[in-house]
Amino acid sequence: SASIGPFTVIGPRCIVGDNTVIGAACVLGPDCQVGDDSELLARVTLVTRVRLGHRVRIHPGAILGAEGFGLAMDAGRWIKVPQLGGVLVGDDCEIGANTTIDRGAIEDTVLEEDVRLDNQIQVGHNVRIGAHTAMAGCVAIAGSARIGRYCLIGGGVGIVGHIDICDQVTVTARSLVTHSITQPGEYSSGTPLQPSRQWRRNAARFKHLDELARKIAGLPQAED
Repeated sequence: SASIGPFTVIGPRCIVGDNTVIGAACVLGPDCQVGDDSELLARVTLVTRVRLGHRVRIHPGAILGAEGFGLAMDAGRWIKVPQLGGVLVGDDCEIGANTTIDRGAIEDTVLEEDVRLDNQIQVGHNVRIGAHTAMAGCVAIAGSARIGRYCLIGGGVGIVGHIDICDQVTVTARSLVTHSITQPGEYSSGTPLQPSRQWRRNAARFKHLDELARKIAGLPQAED
């Protein structure tokens, strides 16, 4: 009962579930699996070892299972680290247009159930995204970051690798997450919009912030 669109290529050892629709010009590489009642819109690519659950919807141009960005320096030159894992996407997930999810180095990159990703998001290798988490466009997640359940990640957020974000965290747009978050709540680090003249003055003063702090620390302390 599956439907396969024109110019689609399905590689060896692939499984396509019942009532699934695969649009035009999609590519399913070796050892990929698509669950029941799912939809892959035009030009979706599953490179290799990608497993999708049931009722998954993927928008045009998304690429899952590409080689992760794994490099090691050897004798002054970069060499590639083989990426032997896959991508596992849980039931009821939705992945936006031109979003890319790299396969894991050894273990899988994982999206748990009911994860919602907007357009043009980069998910690095071995990332794990908890159930019911949603992300707006242009988020970038470096390898091996772990994001909890019921999180909301605003547009343009950057998340460094090898950190943990606990459940029920909201990160506002354009923030940079550089360390683990262990308490639920809302976090921000983006610079809000302000008139250009005011922004330039504040930026110039920011350069002298450390010097000013040292001067203040050196002032005599007032006595009660």
